[in-house]
Amino acid sequence: MFDALNYSLFSLINAAPGLSGWHLHSAIFAAEWLIMIVPLGLVLMWTNGAAGQRDAAVRALLAAVIALTMSKIIGLVWSYPRPFVVGIGQAFLDHAPDSSFPSDHATSMLSVAIALMLCQLREAQRFGAALLALSVAVCWARVFLGVHWPLDMVCALVVSGVAAVLANSRTGQAVAHAVASLMQYVYRRVLAAPIARGWLRP
Repeated sequence: MFDALNYSLFSLINAAPGLSGWHLHSAIFAAEWLIMIVPLGLVLMWTNGAAGQRDAAVRALLAAVIALTMSKIIGLVWSYPRPFVVGIGQAFLDHAPDSSFPSDHATSMLSVAIALMLCQLREAQRFGAALLALSVAVCWARVFLGVHWPLDMVCALVVSGVAAVLANSRTGQAVAHAVASLMQYVYRRVLAAPIARGWLRP
């Protein structure tokens, strides 16, 4: 049943043979490069944000670490071949023939997006909502290009949701606050000169 559902959904999304031009390039950009918004956004939250934003950024990072750890464990316990490994559909993106379940790209983006949306800060929630929308594009693109199954993305969503809830729990917030305090101490010592000149927030 799992395989049948995966194959059926995959056949609806995977690109047809002969994909080229801007359709191909747009999908590759979404599949490989949109994820860079995650570290860039978290760094900007830290360098330009107040204490609350910095705590939120660290909680989102903690959620990603938890989610990716869970994802790796699932991949080791249940190794599932990628579509191109079993000769299903069309593949337009080079990828190692490792386990596809769940998707690390989707897990990274979704965990951060959901963690930020669970924060109380509006700025963090807005970034989280935007990131969630971009995550949908990434999930679609990686299936469209033939390197993932649709249910890889569903599992990534479930794992990310669990990780985001854990990161925003009382224990998670306490851990994130402690890490943020340590990071802020190091940040102020290492970047003392640009902070003193007003280029960065203290």
